[in-house]
Amino acid sequence: MINNAANLYTTSTAVQEFSIPYRYPVSFTYDMFNPANPLLAETLCMAEHGMQHRLVIFIDEGVVNGQPELLGRIEQYADYYKHHIDLVTHPVIMPAGEALKSDLSFIEQMQEVICDEHIDRHSFIMGIGGGALLDAVGLVAATSHRGIRHIRIPTTVLAQNDSGVGVKNGVNLFGQKNYLGTFAPPFAVINDYQFIETLPARDKISGMAEAVKVALIRDVIFYHWLETNSAKLNRFEPDAMRHMIKRSAELHMHQIANGGDPFETGSIRPLDFGHWAAHRLETITAYELRHGEAVAIGIALDTHYSVLCGLLPKGSDERVYGLLSTLGFDLWHPALEQQNEDGQYEIMQGLTDFQEHLGGELTITLLYDIGVGEEVNHMHHDLVLESMQWLKQLHYSQARYAA
Repeated sequence: MINNAANLYTTSTAVQEFSIPYRYPVSFTYDMFNPANPLLAETLCMAEHGMQHRLVIFIDEGVVNGQPELLGRIEQYADYYKHHIDLVTHPVIMPAGEALKSDLSFIEQMQEVICDEHIDRHSFIMGIGGGALLDAVGLVAATSHRGIRHIRIPTTVLAQNDSGVGVKNGVNLFGQKNYLGTFAPPFAVINDYQFIETLPARDKISGMAEAVKVALIRDVIFYHWLETNSAKLNRFEPDAMRHMIKRSAELHMHQIANGGDPFETGSIRPLDFGHWAAHRLETITAYELRHGEAVAIGIALDTHYSVLCGLLPKGSDERVYGLLSTLGFDLWHPALEQQNEDGQYEIMQGLTDFQEHLGGELTITLLYDIGVGEEVNHMHHDLVLESMQWLKQLHYSQARYAA
């Protein structure tokens, strides 16, 4: 009986192994829907030359409101390049911001358009908008027919210099940011600087936080450039804005490609420096805070924490605070002091959320020096609270000085 049982449970294992190279262009241009600019048509033709490519477009209503003529320009462009572009329906306008990511009915709405228009795996889906729209459209493209070619057209500073050039897609669910999502590289990304010109000042400022973040963890030279050009960036001077966007995008792309974990299977996520607090702040404020605004606060918080725990030289926190302030960020929000029914600070739940999202041990990136990130596996509650009080004191002392 024992031998028979052993035979019954004898197993064999075959290991399946293959690798797929991922490659997609990230282009920087100006006025992409001018017929004199062939970039979009040429990008579509990278798939197959000499044919007409079916295309459906989802566009952020905020972009349309800022550029009412854009819908007509898109259709004129498609008509001009009609031998290469088959725009199967008028561009579909979708809600702007986190509202789109927080209601799955919008995902179903986009999937229904794809179904009704018979968009297949040889067609294209294009998203034109900020990070929220690109996240949602990317999820739709990745899950419809198990993956449809997806072209991202980021229209905000934050999307052009960070989220739009990466490989993540997702929407919010169960009160958690990006709970439902995929890792799926786009077919192409086109950054059109013209979109930046029509952004509200608040959105221009918000997007700069990710440039400061990636400079702090990866490129001290870029950080020095940000400091030197902070006044120009505060005035949104075009040359400074374009350099900031392009260099930040390059650094994010380099980290994704060379950091050893492009699909985040491990627990180390240096590009999320400052984000454990930022994500929680967004939730607590019901997204009243823009993502970049919350990230700026998270950066300032974790930079001071890095000083308190002896990683970062003293004075570096004030230096970073000064840069973020010059760029236009307000680095304090009352939500930092919000408490739950048990008297615990809500912001601390961000650490638990972060660990659960990673699925492993808590791993937080702090600063060892300007331009050098350092991973830790524990955050001291008292030092976090001390960092919050530091932010509060600086905020109110600046307010008194300004008055």
